[in-house]
Amino acid sequence: MTKNLRKVAVAALTVTMLAGAATAAAAGQDHSELQKVMREVVDAGAVGIQLRVHDQRGEWTGSAGVRKLGSTAKPPTNGRFRIGSSTKTFVATVVLQLVAEGKVGLDTSAARYLPEFAMDPRITVRMLLQHTSGVFNLTGEYYPDGTVVPGITWNGKEWVENTRFKTYRPDDLVRFALAKSARFAPGTDWSYSNTNYVIARLLIENVTGRSFNDELQRWILRPLRLHNTFSPGTDPEIPGPHAHSYYQYDSKTVDVTRQNPSWISSAGDMISTTEDLHTFFGALVGGQLLPAALLAEMRTPHPDPKALGYGLGMFVQDAGCGVTVLNHGGGVQGAATLMYSTPDRSKTLEASVTWVDDDAMATAVAIKNTLPKVLNEVFCSR
Repeated sequence: MTKNLRKVAVAALTVTMLAGAATAAAAGQDHSELQKVMREVVDAGAVGIQLRVHDQRGEWTGSAGVRKLGSTAKPPTNGRFRIGSSTKTFVATVVLQLVAEGKVGLDTSAARYLPEFAMDPRITVRMLLQHTSGVFNLTGEYYPDGTVVPGITWNGKEWVENTRFKTYRPDDLVRFALAKSARFAPGTDWSYSNTNYVIARLLIENVTGRSFNDELQRWILRPLRLHNTFSPGTDPEIPGPHAHSYYQYDSKTVDVTRQNPSWISSAGDMISTTEDLHTFFGALVGGQLLPAALLAEMRTPHPDPKALGYGLGMFVQDAGCGVTVLNHGGGVQGAATLMYSTPDRSKTLEASVTWVDDDAMATAVAIKNTLPKVLNEVFCSR
């Protein structure tokens, strides 16, 4: 989920809270406390949640709430969903695989690989992956003094009614962002910018001569047999079983599950399942996808407290009880993704939450306050 998008990604429901009982896929395991926390997420305003946990007792999956407003069916425990900025971990992994091949230099100017954009030559590949490039965030910049510089339209009535199915080309998104003033000089600060990962996508394509999708398949999806994970391009559908997300405005609640995700491109357009995310993140954290030195680079957080432990496409954080977790969450309008693992992979968590989004963030605080409880129950209480 983008930093700015996270500010509005959890929104209010205008209907009665729809709390459903959690369902367990692993009989005999007592996950009553986790089931209780999942119901708290729904009671706080979520439409539904699906969750997968691996720990010393094995695997457990569950869901709570409903998959669709007006329905009684629970969210599928391995349904497909838009993973938002969890996409960035996939992109960073492909870039680092090209670094391992010697085709890309981590501390080489990105302009060397993308001369057509006339980027600041001081911006390195590392800066793109770690959000220290200073490049304008295509979804808008929010400054500490309250100043807002708008980006492309990605929320509100205008997005729902007029631009939800608009097609954006990745190079046009980059040109749009580069035409704006940089937030800071390259390498002098940290700020989350979706543009960095759209540039990274184009870098992958220019270096290899193949599409991002082809490289994603070659390096990650085919080797790991991730049959439910893909970058949809401009396709608005989520094929197969999935929960629904919503947007509310003018006293209307609109199902926005269908959308053209090209507005966010490789900064957050991918679709996956909890099972596939578990396989991918486990392989990455376990050293199956990158050489040890590059995985160490990925897991080395930027020292600025604002970076919240961001490395190269991955956060390194405390679960709240002294337990280190590697993660990258994500989200789009009315949906959020959790993707977590301890460094030794002894405990992992993947989840998707859906809700009714809006401009006012009426229940954002209530829902956000429940998510640390999920982390605590998985990583601190087991």
